[in-house]
Amino acid sequence: MTTLFVIEDEPDIASVLVDYLRAAGFTPRHFTDGAVALQAALAEPPALLLLDLMLPGLDGLQVLRAVRERGPLPVVMLTARVEEVDRLLGLEAGADDYICKPFSPREVVARVKAVLRRSQPAVLAPPAAPDPDGLAAPTGLRLDETQGTTTLDGRRLELTRKEFSILRVLAARPGRIYSRAQLMDLVYPDALEASERSLDSHVKNLRRKLAAHEPHHEWIRSVYGVGFSFEPR
Repeated sequence: MTTLFVIEDEPDIASVLVDYLRAAGFTPRHFTDGAVALQAALAEPPALLLLDLMLPGLDGLQVLRAVRERGPLPVVMLTARVEEVDRLLGLEAGADDYICKPFSPREVVARVKAVLRRSQPAVLAPPAAPDPDGLAAPTGLRLDETQGTTTLDGRRLELTRKEFSILRVLAARPGRIYSRAQLMDLVYPDALEASERSLDSHVKNLRRKLAAHEPHHEWIRSVYGVGFSFEPR
């Protein structure tokens, strides 16, 4: 069975999460102290951390940063702090998803399953041949950085330079949520005149072009108040 760590110091919340995760077929281990949980995670890594932001010992961000120094262990943050800056701090430190309290335990289970699916692309998708010229994903999407061209299932997408750059950044790390500020830094490194409105316009056009080829799949997910992520099939 898949082992998850529930790192939460509020006993009522932790109890509900543990019950729902166990009912969903997971094996949850509960920790109330950040330092103890980190030591256990480094000694025997679980499949995913469900990590509260405010913890005794080490807080959630400290635990997250320490875990990220060792590898790509999936992490879903939990917090009662809803300020945008807190969400962005968690995402920029490497969290895979972010859930604000109060939340539905069913939503937490669904988010956990989604993150686990995204973190195992080799199992969920057929293998892709190495591509020295660009990004070739097992999703059927191929970005050729040498030519600046994009194809989806062999069909060419007519993208602008900025749309290509945005898709290249997002598709390089499927499921990773990028804030608007992060995308601005990566896509407009030298463009002082760039704005979030311009970025949103490029993302909107990019989503429309992807949907024209495959209308039933949301390739680029919009996370309200946070940013965007690339969602493979």
